[in-house]
Amino acid sequence: MPKLASSLTDVYNKSLDSLAPSGIRSFDKKISDIDGIIKLTIGEPDLNTPEHVKQAGVDSIMNNDSHYANQIGKKELRDAIANYLDKKHNLNYDSDSEIVVTVGATEAIYAAFQTILNPGDKVIVPTPTFALYFPIIQMLGATPVKVDTSDNGFVLSPDKLSQALDNEGSAVKAVLLNYPGNPTGVEYSKDDLEKLAKVIKERNLFVVSDEIYSDITYDVEHYSIATMLPEQTIYISGLSKSHAMTGYRVGYVCGPSEVIKKLSMVHAFLVTATTNSAQVAAAEALKNGMEDPVEMTKIYKKRRDTLQKGLTDMGFEMPQPKGAFYMFAKIPAEFGNDDEAFALELAKKAKVGVIPGSAFGPGGEGHIRFSYAASDAVIDEAVKRIKEYL
Repeated sequence: MPKLASSLTDVYNKSLDSLAPSGIRSFDKKISDIDGIIKLTIGEPDLNTPEHVKQAGVDSIMNNDSHYANQIGKKELRDAIANYLDKKHNLNYDSDSEIVVTVGATEAIYAAFQTILNPGDKVIVPTPTFALYFPIIQMLGATPVKVDTSDNGFVLSPDKLSQALDNEGSAVKAVLLNYPGNPTGVEYSKDDLEKLAKVIKERNLFVVSDEIYSDITYDVEHYSIATMLPEQTIYISGLSKSHAMTGYRVGYVCGPSEVIKKLSMVHAFLVTATTNSAQVAAAEALKNGMEDPVEMTKIYKKRRDTLQKGLTDMGFEMPQPKGAFYMFAKIPAEFGNDDEAFALELAKKAKVGVIPGSAFGPGGEGHIRFSYAASDAVIDEAVKRIKEYL
C-alpha cells in the first residue's frame, strides 16, 4: 500500500480543515454495527424503482447506448423535464437553454453555488436544514449565514430574512430554500413564498430553491417560488425521491438562460455528462410515470400517521410533516436537551437509529429526525421499542 510522501502531507486545500463530516452519515456509521438495530436514519426510499423505469434503463444498455451524451443532458430527458414541470408545477423552462441534467441534486447544488458565488460572498440558509449546503458554500470561499427558524414553525419569515440581510450587508448574494424541508417535512404556503419573494426581489438576490421533495406532499399543494421569481430563481430537483431512484443519480437544475449557460460550464468540467442509461430511465419516469409519485405518497402518508401517533402518545412534539418523509420530534423535557446523547441511548438500548437534530444546524438542538421511508412493519417495531425503552 502506498504511503504519502512526507513532503506532501501538508499539500492540500486548507479550506477542508474547517469542514465537519456529515453529521447524518457519521452518526449513522457510529450506530450501524449495533446488533439488531432498526435504522430510521437515511433519507432513502425503501420502495423499488417502478418496473417500466427499470426496463427503460435495461433497454438503453442493451441497445448499446454507450457513447457520450450531450453535456447538458439527453434531449429526450430535457424535453421530459420541461413537460413534467409544466404539467405538475406550472413552471416553464426551455429544454435547450434553461435546463441542465446533473448527477443527482447534489451536483446541481454544488454547480449552482459554484456558478454564482465568489470568495467572501454570503448565503442566507434557514435552519435546521440539510447540512450538505454548509460545506459546499464554505468550500467555495463563501459563508453560510444560518438563520434559526425554530420559533416560527421552521419557516423563514420575511421579517427574519430582512433582518438577516440588514445585518449581513451587501455580501449576501443568495437565499437558499429547501421545501418540503429536510429534516422537518414543513412546506411553505403560497402566501409564505409571495412575502419572501417580495423581499428577495427588492434586494436583487438569487434564490437557490431545492425542491427535491416537491412531488411528495400530503393534502397540500406545492408552490414553487420559481413561479413568482423566475428571473432570480435557480430551481433544483431530481428523480431520487419522487420515483425512488436514489442510485440512478439523476437531478436537474433550471433557470434563466444566462445563468444556466455559465452553470453548464461548471457541470461539464465536473462530470462531462450524466450516465446514459440513467437518463433514459429518468425520461421514462417523467413521461410515463407521472402518477408513480402519487401512489408512493399514499404509502408514505400512512407511515407518517402511524409514526406521528406513536411518538405523540409517548410525549414527543413535532410539526406535522406536509411533505417529504421525515419527522422532526422534540425530545420530551424529562430527557434533557442533548439530542446526540439521547439518540445514542436510543440506538444502544432501544435499538432504534435516528439522527440527532443538531446535525441540521441552529434550531435543531433537542430534536431527533426520523426517516419514515421504511416499511410499515419496521415503523411499528420502532415505535414499540421506543415505547418500551421510555
